[in-house]
Amino acid sequence: MKLPLALRPARRITESPNYHWWVYSAVAVGMFMTVMDQSGLNIALPLIAEHFDADLPTVQWVLLSYVLATSALVMPMGRLSDMVGRKRVLIAGLAVFMSAAIVAGSANWYTLLIMAKVVQAVGAAAIQANGMAMITEAFPERERGKALGMYMTIIGTGSISGPIVGGLLVSGFGWRAVFFAGVPVALVAMAFASVAIRGPLSTAGRTHRLSFDWAGAALSSGALVTFLLAITNAHRLGWGSPAILSGYAGAVVLLSVFVWWERRSDDPMLDMNFFSSRQFSMGASSRGLSFLGNSMVFFMMPFYLVQVMGHPASRAGLLMVPGAICMAVMGPLIGRLSDKLGTRWPAVSGMAMSAAAMLVFSRLDPDSPDSHVVIGMVLSGSGMGAFSSPNTSAIMSSIGRESYGIASAFLNLTRTAANVTGVALATAIVSVTMASMGVEPNLGVVGDEGGARVREAFVEGLRRAFLVAAVFMVAALALSVVRGESDRPEADDGAEG
Repeated sequence: MKLPLALRPARRITESPNYHWWVYSAVAVGMFMTVMDQSGLNIALPLIAEHFDADLPTVQWVLLSYVLATSALVMPMGRLSDMVGRKRVLIAGLAVFMSAAIVAGSANWYTLLIMAKVVQAVGAAAIQANGMAMITEAFPERERGKALGMYMTIIGTGSISGPIVGGLLVSGFGWRAVFFAGVPVALVAMAFASVAIRGPLSTAGRTHRLSFDWAGAALSSGALVTFLLAITNAHRLGWGSPAILSGYAGAVVLLSVFVWWERRSDDPMLDMNFFSSRQFSMGASSRGLSFLGNSMVFFMMPFYLVQVMGHPASRAGLLMVPGAICMAVMGPLIGRLSDKLGTRWPAVSGMAMSAAAMLVFSRLDPDSPDSHVVIGMVLSGSGMGAFSSPNTSAIMSSIGRESYGIASAFLNLTRTAANVTGVALATAIVSVTMASMGVEPNLGVVGDEGGARVREAFVEGLRRAFLVAAVFMVAALALSVVRGESDRPEADDGAEG
């Protein structure tokens, strides 16, 4: 039976010996969009704060609402993709992401903007839960480090484009253009994924039909949201206040019940046996610590460059680009190297560079030259690129292919949860420092009388935040040493393509 003419190109792609590269390309477009959107939004945050007359703790919720919701939903989306098919969940996520971007760009009141970012997070969770899983599954084991390094290239390229495109859009058309720019990219991603990815589901190792773990999804999301709400409000309500302490206690209880439930469930959302592997548990922990520190850079640096240094948004974006370039270049290079030499020491070297970057940033002052920022960004981007691909390769090598969806989602959860926590900690450190120096934690008053004093207080808080970030990087380095080398099967695992 002959296929309709419209379906023949898709058939040629899915049966091609280069199918794994088609999968990579299809995933790359969607992931590129989400990363570009987020890094571009960071550049727009100072102007969004000015437009809605929001102070620093308030405007952080444009970012935190999105990351919070993504964190809560990414594991359920990973589980769903293992059940109904990664292709279906990916395309649906792209559609939701695009629709919410249109609403966010049109928002005339702050609450609507926050609501749109929460809905957009539903789409982002679906996209992020599938990207790494699809690439890991499509490439053979012997090329996994290279493939995951190329995955870092997607993130690096999106990070490069976000500040550049975001800075130009904000400078030329205002902050709303940052949201609208993702709409055509989302349309291209949906078309590409429809044609280039096989559907609907990988059944590797599947012996029975999976059921969705509703209780596990509710408990994990509840624990995460409770914890993140507590930590993001701790600086405002007081770290020892009854509300915050109750939040931490509630998160611990929900997490304990989640672990208990997952151990007794026939089809757990997250298999607790994953954590018996040193590669998985220590690799995931070091990944979380690395993003905990780096999120401080990407959230706070635009405020430093725009409000303290007085740079326009376009120049601020360009100064952050070297780090993204280094991430994009180092990811595949170190990933390929880790396929040959192992995953431990490349990851350790990456964390060493990241720790050095935080120390460089901790020496910033209100009159630092642009070269100081560039050196720190180069070290930071190189460190993340060198660390992420071998570390992720070690983690994914410790589990079976039938669990790639939920494992990929869990790794993205560690990233997004660490990002939220890092932003909250950085905001708290800067706000507390500024308040202790007798100034309001609001960078909008920098240009007013006493602006120099505000800048000095902000930069002092920034330096303290980066010293804390350096501690996280050193801890991640130590875990990377202790986890040892990844266990690699002797034969190819039969990946598609």
